[in-house]
Amino acid sequence: MRFNNDSDLYRVIGTNIKHYREQSNLTQVQLAEQAKISISYLSKIEAAGCNKSLSISVLNQIANVLDVEISEFLRR
Repeated sequence: MRFNNDSDLYRVIGTNIKHYREQSNLTQVQLAEQAKISISYLSKIEAAGCNKSLSISVLNQIANVLDVEISEFLRR
């Protein structure tokens, strides 16, 4: 899969994280605590206009909490 630019990539990741978080009936606070990241960081990741880069490590932490494969975050 390819993305035209970083903004498009971050938007897709953030949208998918929010989707799986809501599907798991978790609040941003709960996910942030369980993934050991700050609520403000998670909020920025999920924001529609986010251009915040994130590490594979953070993606892995979030994926583990949500019990999904990291690749699911990259699906359009």
